[in-house]
Amino acid sequence: MKVYLGIGSNIAPADSIALGLQALRDEFGAMQASSVYESDSVGFNGPRFWNLVVALDTDLELLDLQDRLRAIEFQHGRPKNAVRNSSRALDIDILLYGDYCGFYEQIELPRPEIHYNAFVLRPLSELAPDRALPNINISLNELWQRFDQAKQPVVRIPYVFLGLELPGTI
Repeated sequence: MKVYLGIGSNIAPADSIALGLQALRDEFGAMQASSVYESDSVGFNGPRFWNLVVALDTDLELLDLQDRLRAIEFQHGRPKNAVRNSSRALDIDILLYGDYCGFYEQIELPRPEIHYNAFVLRPLSELAPDRALPNINISLNELWQRFDQAKQPVVRIPYVFLGLELPGTI
């Protein structure tokens, strides 16, 4: 199953993202990574976030994948009682899980933030520009072009992981 994950951090983001990428790589093998983008916190006042998207293949069922991602977050500083819209060392969200569309227990797919957060849409559209979301027939690149980029500016920042500058295969 092709899966797209959003990764973000605003607590020691360079180190936190590296730890998260390494954990994902150890668990799932090679993956495609977008560039890293910096943006303001959304929904609360806090340090700026670094965000990127990775694409990987997995045989895990959706809820098993969600559990594994939460375990990685907890291993890397996510408090057990983390609240929405707060600072994070590591946040990993399932954006797309194949062509799943709808509610699956506590998971909504495609993840709604794709449509209204530049820090999700920009790296996702970079990684899969021609892919259409399963619930609409518009490419991610076209969604990004239609997005009001002035309201939520994102800035690409250079980022090197394992000696490779992103974007690329890691």
